[in-house]
Amino acid sequence: MLKEERHKIILREINLHNKVLSTDLSEQLVVSEDTIRRDLNELADQGLILKVHGGAMSKTFHYPFNGQNQVYALEAKQIIADKAISLFTKGMLILIEGGTTIMEIAKKIPDDLDATFLTVSPQVALTLAEHENIDVITIGGRLSKNANIHTGASVINELANIKPDLCIIGTNGISVKDGLTDSDWEIVQVIKAMMHASRKVAVVSIAEKLNTVQKIKINDITAIDYLITELPANSPILSSYY
Repeated sequence: MLKEERHKIILREINLHNKVLSTDLSEQLVVSEDTIRRDLNELADQGLILKVHGGAMSKTFHYPFNGQNQVYALEAKQIIADKAISLFTKGMLILIEGGTTIMEIAKKIPDDLDATFLTVSPQVALTLAEHENIDVITIGGRLSKNANIHTGASVINELANIKPDLCIIGTNGISVKDGLTDSDWEIVQVIKAMMHASRKVAVVSIAEKLNTVQKIKINDITAIDYLITELPANSPILSSYY
């Protein structure tokens, strides 16, 4: 495989899953980890990705407020945001995660919505705070520098003491067989706690992530109440998720 082809695949995987591991790319592309490291260094030097320990991540995911970073599948994420907002009602207590799709939801909240939002993401909290009619509560802990969300025992303990009406989370992998999956152990523990605390759970995901699997399981597909994608509800792609 030519280097240019590898770079295209690497960029897609990083934009799709926000973060990738060098070992996974090496296995997927059937090349050495040294080759992958060189590829990641070149892409980072071009300003297209961010190198992190053991792999790389999307610049948009890490710096969502930087207008120079182009959001991957932005139109699809905006459609998802419009659908997610239709679940919000007056007086709700809504628990919300982080990530680029969640950021689009935070931007699109109607000005007349009277609700309370809790979030583990300081970036999402700042965006939510721009809406004067909603209350914003941050759930603090140790900040994951890669995902920009709070993690750790203090976060999980706080989540155990609340009962939100609705929880909205993103996902890095989702399939009927393997459920919701991710590649970061600490983030998985936070998302598990968010789901367990909430009365209803909505997962937001662009269609490209459907039927993909990461290494660590979060929960079964039956643990969610809503799956929100940019696809119409009658899309054949979604039929196995009904």
